[in-house]
This record gives sequence, structure tokens and C-alpha cells, in this order.
Amino acid sequence: MNEQAIVSRLFEMRDEAYGALQVKLIPTAPKDSFIGVRTPALRSFAKELYKSGVGEAFLSCLPHRYFDENQLHAFLISEEKDFETCVNRVEAFLPYVDNWATCDQMSPKVFKKHRQELLSFIKNWLASSHPYTVRFGIGMLMQHYLDDAFDPAYPAMVAKIHSEEYYVNMMIAWYFATALAKKYDAALPYLTDRRLSPWVHHKTIQKAAESYRISKEQKETLKQLRGEKRGEQH
Repeated sequence: MNEQAIVSRLFEMRDEAYGALQVKLIPTAPKDSFIGVRTPALRSFAKELYKSGVGEAFLSCLPHRYFDENQLHAFLISEEKDFETCVNRVEAFLPYVDNWATCDQMSPKVFKKHRQELLSFIKNWLASSHPYTVRFGIGMLMQHYLDDAFDPAYPAMVAKIHSEEYYVNMMIAWYFATALAKKYDAALPYLTDRRLSPWVHHKTIQKAAESYRISKEQKETLKQLRGEKRGEQH
């Protein structure tokens, strides 16, 4: 099955109303790139292509024209069971990622078993000039290194990121809000010592206050650290 045949299958699964909704939710992807395939259908199609081996050729067809192709690409990568192959495919694809959804929904299962090897790649991603590569790196730190693999060096790596990009700063705030839920004592000094930008500081507290994983007492402490709301982004 070549790329044209895959795109034809995507159009067969099209939900135009869903596509119209995605245009509003994902503003950085071109408006005419949305076919409108629902995520469960894309995931199922990716599994089908991966198991049959047909998806191999599709992964080399970059760049894609449609958002839904990028989503399918991300889900195909996430199915890969060999770490070296997977991380190479991630690196080849990241420069073409242009939106938060594709970035956040690419979650290779094999990474969990190779945290030590993954770390050097994450460090490179965090240093990238491409916003969604940085966002992906932060996301991988949040997903794989806030539990038993945690090290205080990791939030320090995220705090050092200074960006004017909305979707990078949102991910930094998401990371620290999650860190407060999982590693409260390690994350709190980044707020008490004002080590984050004013906007990220405020957004972190806002997101943490919405979390059911953070206690009432902890939320009260965080509210006292809220301070003046400056530099809000929309």
C-alpha cells in the first residue's frame, strides 16, 4: 500500500464535523490539512499497517500533506518495538511536527524499557531550536522520569529552557504541575525561589490547582506563591 492508497483510506474514514473541530483546537497546522479522522480509527489503522509491515514505506514519505497523515505517522512510530529503530524514526519525524497534538500523542512504548539510552536523546531535543522538538523532549521527561527514574537534575534541565514559544512554555508549566503532583518537595523550590518565568510560574500554579493529585494543603501553599500575574499569553 503506497502513500496515495493510505491517504485514500484516510478519506474513507473521514468525519467532516470532527475535522472542523480540529481546525479550531489545533491552530498551528494548516487549515486545509485536516481530513477529520478520529483518533481511535487512526490508532487502529496504525496497528494494522505496523503488523502487516506496509507502514514501513509510508514512514519514509516526508513531509506529509495532511495532519491526519502526521498523526498516523506518530502512531506508527509509537508501535515500533526496537529502540534504535524507533528513536531514529522519531528524530527523522520531529522536524516535521507542527502542532501540539501530533507532538503529544507520539508516545513510543519501547522508550519505557530504555530510559538510560533515551536520556541522551532527550537532552539533545531540549536544546533544539524547533519548538515541538523541545516540547516532545519535555513530554518524555514528564512521562518517563517523574516516578522511580526521577533525578533532581531533570527538573533543573526543564527550568533552564527559556522560550518565547507558547506551546513550549505550556509544556514547561505542565511538567512542573505534574512534578508537584508526583515529587512535590523537589518541585516546590522552583516556585518558592521564582526560578521559572513569570508566565510559566503562574500557569504552573493554575494547572496544579486544578489537579486532584495535589492535596488541599499543598494547593493553599501554591496559591500563596501565585503573586502578580504578568506576561499572560493567549
